[in-house]
Amino acid sequence: MSPRRSMPWRRGAVLAALLALAACGGEDGPATPDAGTGMDAGTDAGVRPSDPYADEVVEYVPGDGAGFGQDRFPSVVLGPPAGVGPDNGSLDVLSLGRQGRITLRFIDVAVIDGPGVDLLVFENAFATPGGGSYAETGVVEVSDDNVTWKAFPCAFRDAAGRYPGCAGVHPVMANPANGVSATDPAVAGGDGFDLATVGLRRARYVRIIDSGANGYGDTAGGFDLDAVAVVNGEPLQGSSP
Repeated sequence: MSPRRSMPWRRGAVLAALLALAACGGEDGPATPDAGTGMDAGTDAGVRPSDPYADEVVEYVPGDGAGFGQDRFPSVVLGPPAGVGPDNGSLDVLSLGRQGRITLRFIDVAVIDGPGVDLLVFENAFATPGGGSYAETGVVEVSDDNVTWKAFPCAFRDAAGRYPGCAGVHPVMANPANGVSATDPAVAGGDGFDLATVGLRRARYVRIIDSGANGYGDTAGGFDLDAVAVVNGEPLQGSSP
């Protein structure tokens, strides 16, 4: 890991073409991606917030091989996902690099433990010919106070089982341009997380850590974060730290 903040950079046309594949590449798993996580049938049993996206970056520590997307940081990871469907990986992402990490904060809404999926994390996984998929895995942690953290178990070596518990597995369908909701796990794509899994009632912070088991090269290595979205939420009064 290289614990540093890289300066913004801009790519030429040739470099952009080379990085396009690198930013989307990863380990080839055997399963066919689906449109959602399969963990929630889209029942609107929780409170779907009007602004469900992370509001600020608390910390970003890029690892070796990071760099892609830093010219648009931090806005590239705030706001809605820019999914481009099952067969393509979006370039609206920030590469974390080998074991790089990023911590995001919600200011006006908190994730709460409701029915089914409470939080969606969007990367840029995509399908490959023959029914496989490119997946670059990340470990997701949540906290309500930025002090005590709970990590979702992530089997980042289990390609045959489709990396259960990890982010970076399912393609992203949601995009403001296509009208697909980023807060409905039945259609949004991305990877869903239920706070009940880690015994937490509420979370205002989300941390994503590259698993260290992905592809690394140039400046587009590792987990590529697009966005995070609250599925079950509650409004916050003020903006306490």
